[in-house]
Amino acid sequence: MSMISELQRKLNYDETFNCVQCGYCLPACPTYETMKNESNSPRGRINLVKMFAEDRITIDDLREPIEKCLGCRACVTACPTNVQYGKILEGAKEVLDSSEEKTKKQRITEKIIFEQVFPSKKWMDFIGNATWLYQISGLQKITQKTGITKMAPLHLGTFEAVLPDISSPLTRKKMSKHYYVKGLKKITVGFITGCVMNAIFQNINNETIHLLTLAGAEVIIPETQTCCGALHAHAGKMDSAKKLAKINIEVFENENVDYIVNNAGGCGATLIEYDHLFHNEEDWKKRAKSFVNKVRDISEILCELDGLSFTKEMNSIVTYQTSCHMTHVQKVTEEPLLLLNQVPGIRYQEMKDYNRCCGSAGIYNLVNYEESMEILDLKMGKAKDTKASIIVTTNPGCLLQMKLGIKREGLEGSIRALHLVELLVEAGAVTK
Repeated sequence: MSMISELQRKLNYDETFNCVQCGYCLPACPTYETMKNESNSPRGRINLVKMFAEDRITIDDLREPIEKCLGCRACVTACPTNVQYGKILEGAKEVLDSSEEKTKKQRITEKIIFEQVFPSKKWMDFIGNATWLYQISGLQKITQKTGITKMAPLHLGTFEAVLPDISSPLTRKKMSKHYYVKGLKKITVGFITGCVMNAIFQNINNETIHLLTLAGAEVIIPETQTCCGALHAHAGKMDSAKKLAKINIEVFENENVDYIVNNAGGCGATLIEYDHLFHNEEDWKKRAKSFVNKVRDISEILCELDGLSFTKEMNSIVTYQTSCHMTHVQKVTEEPLLLLNQVPGIRYQEMKDYNRCCGSAGIYNLVNYEESMEILDLKMGKAKDTKASIIVTTNPGCLLQMKLGIKREGLEGSIRALHLVELLVEAGAVTK
């Protein structure tokens, strides 16, 4: 295979011909809305990938438009010809990553982050425990008061200010491998704890398990499960993503479960596309497909079990900020709203463009902070129009981004951001 043919294969060049340049994707694209130029739209990016694959532009012409893409996939939902933009984007990111000349420091940093930290439960527990100590010791208050946090790289100090209260090491250690049903058993599920979810939002993981057991699901948590690979795939590190996928597939093959449940939209979108990673490996593709067929978001399982009722009147206006990857990749759209509507005292108010990205997009808000905040500010304007006192999300990145948006608007006393699971527990969920 010639070099140009190999490049075109990696870029999913054939897929670019399915784009008829109609422009239906433009109104759906958050970066086209804020940046207002064609090269930062899905149509423009597809055209650039095509031209690069044909050696008509350089890789430097391609780099910034691809790096500025959120990867939200709203364009895929809007596309009338079903162009698989996600494949084109991931192919472009893989080519960009492999062609980039990196310093030794960059290579070591990336190796530590992608190969040591995220796949490691020990590392993620350490991050969670260290953050708990930082909060509980009073150091957080001191650093915020002195303004030292503003000196942190990648605006980490800004996001640090909206972190939830972290679970203690003792609580983290208490997480079991097996949770039994609190009533009539209907199914057995495996639970994907997630890297960020378990490090920062372990309370939501505990509440997820609580809801599942109340609803009739026995929960298995395999200890050797690892990172889903979402961040690796989004960064173009497809070999690492495949390696992690193989570990998870093997781990859950050894468990006799009806479903594999997650509570993070971004993770779920990667898990449900594991088979796409193995187009050249038939055996693994078959095993991945079997895994994918069992993957469900927590909202899907709770709706299917129909085993919960709610005992507390919430008396709140609630709006819903969807997870892009849950909406546009997993196509889970109705279940969160069905659950919300079961809670007494909730008046649901739909936000304009509720299914448009909030600007979080994995680590996009860290590496493209200014662009992310432009998108977030637009989103918060629409959230305020609903008069809601609670913004519900279904993804950890969206949840932090919403908390940051509330802080930027100075609305911390009047609006809260909650994961759907948190709201259902707060509403007094009991077995039906």
